[in-house]
Amino acid sequence: MFRRRTALSVSATAALLAATPLLAACGSQPHPGAAAIVDGKRITVAQLQAKVRDVRTAQARSPQGGQLIMNTGRLSLATLNGMIFDEVLARGAKDAGVTVTRKDVQAWRGKAEKQAGGAERLKAMWLQQGIAPDEVDGTVRNQLLLDGIARHLGADRGTPQGQQKLARSLARTSRSMGIDVNPRFGRWDDQQVILGETKDPWIATAPARQQT
Repeated sequence: MFRRRTALSVSATAALLAATPLLAACGSQPHPGAAAIVDGKRITVAQLQAKVRDVRTAQARSPQGGQLIMNTGRLSLATLNGMIFDEVLARGAKDAGVTVTRKDVQAWRGKAEKQAGGAERLKAMWLQQGIAPDEVDGTVRNQLLLDGIARHLGADRGTPQGQQKLARSLARTSRSMGIDVNPRFGRWDDQQVILGETKDPWIATAPARQQT
C-alpha cells in the first residue's frame, strides 16, 4: 500500500531545473539542518535533497521527462513523507518480529516485473510515482514488511477493516517515535501516519498489481 509517488531533451532538462528548488538549511529551527527528527534520528535536508535530485535526474532522462516532472511537483514533500514512513514501518516490523530477506525482495520483484512487462517497464512505472530506479528494491521491501505486519495482526489488507487495523497499529508506532518535522515541510499526523497535505503513502496498491 504505497503512495503513487510519482527522465534528456532540452525541455525536460529545463523542467528539471525549475522543479528542483534548492532547499536551504534550517538554521533557525531547534534541529539545524534537519528536515525531520524521527525517534531521535535526524533526516537531514541534505539527505532529502539527494533523494529528490535522484528522482528528478532519472525523470529528466525519460522521453516523457517534462510530463513526469510536472506530475510530481510536490516531490520534496512526498519524498520526506516516504522517508519518515520508512522509519515508522521499520520500527513496526521490528516490534512485530517481521523480517524480509533479499531473496524475498527478488522473488516479489521478479513477479512484478513479469506482470509489468519487464524490468525497465516496472522502473518506469515507479518513476511516474516519484520513485527512482535505485529505490525500487526498498519499495518492494516495504510492501513485504507491510504484508508481514498485516499477517502478524491478522489484518486483511484487501478489506477496509484490515486496512483500518493496520493503520491503527502504525499510528501507535508513529506516536511512540516522537516525530518532529521542520515547519517548512508541514506537520506529521500520527493518526493518519502522513505528512501534512500529502496523500496516504501506504493505502494504494502496488503498481504491478494494477496492470490489466
